[in-house]
Amino acid sequence: MVLGIVGFANIATADNYADKMFEVKTHDFRTVGRGTKCEYHFDFTNIYNEEVHVAAVRTSCGCTTPTLSADTLKTHEKASVVATFNTSTFIGQKAATITVVFDRPKYAEVQLKVSGFIRTDITFDPPEVAFGEVPSGEEREREVMITHNGNTDWEILDVRSHCSDLRVRLEPAERTSGQVRYRMAVRMNGDMSEGDIRERLTLISNDRSFPTTEMAISGRVRPTVSISPEAVSLGTTTAEGSAEKKLIVRGDEPFEISDVECADERFQFEVPVGSKKLHMVKLVYTGDGSTEPISQEIRIVTSLSGGKSATCIVTGTVSP
Repeated sequence: MVLGIVGFANIATADNYADKMFEVKTHDFRTVGRGTKCEYHFDFTNIYNEEVHVAAVRTSCGCTTPTLSADTLKTHEKASVVATFNTSTFIGQKAATITVVFDRPKYAEVQLKVSGFIRTDITFDPPEVAFGEVPSGEEREREVMITHNGNTDWEILDVRSHCSDLRVRLEPAERTSGQVRYRMAVRMNGDMSEGDIRERLTLISNDRSFPTTEMAISGRVRPTVSISPEAVSLGTTTAEGSAEKKLIVRGDEPFEISDVECADERFQFEVPVGSKKLHMVKLVYTGDGSTEPISQEIRIVTSLSGGKSATCIVTGTVSP
């Protein structure tokens, strides 16, 4: 697969080059409980030939704290601006603008907007459903205590999720003077997709003023097989030049490499034989006279059940 990359020189006068790297620039946390963990990842990808650098991130309101997963991205590398809604120290309707400042390859700013309502009468213990790191295909369950203060007639009517791989079980309500408590179990089934889990549950209640309340679900399904690095840079080579890199392929159990898929005939691979948990694959690039930028997806297919595979992206520039 040939992947699109943009030569920055072609858009050097465009003010919105940084905007184009972001998939989403606004997020509504909706209604959340006091002390609930609330994070949103504003993902962005370097779609340019040049290296991109984030110089700073700042927020217009203390209700939201922004952090960066990485500040320097090569071509096709990904990162996130993580917006954390400070539900322990703020209440009521809140909103913030996060400004992301880029200084390479050219100065630019991107504004991200978050909002939400923090209610004080509902708490969750623990503050999120955190599955942690889970091997692919494994099920896991977590319990949460939901507490509502102030109205003993409060009732959870339903719990909804956009993810079909999650199941929820509610125990009968425990009602005491001025308080209602529910014990909730959340189960993740073995079909959950590999990678980061960023889901949420919506509690539907009989509260007419605030009929819905959100709760975060986090975790990571560890891939059965992975390639390191995921983004490979060949740097700059000549039209007739060559370059070599090594790819480390890991698995949870011993496997053989059954195929390496690459549409670009300029790439050749030295594949080790035998079954083991770690393989070293040698990648060799040899120029054919073309000066087109290098942008190629490499897929390594294994002997694991279902032909499990992993991909990496190889990029580079070619000089005459």
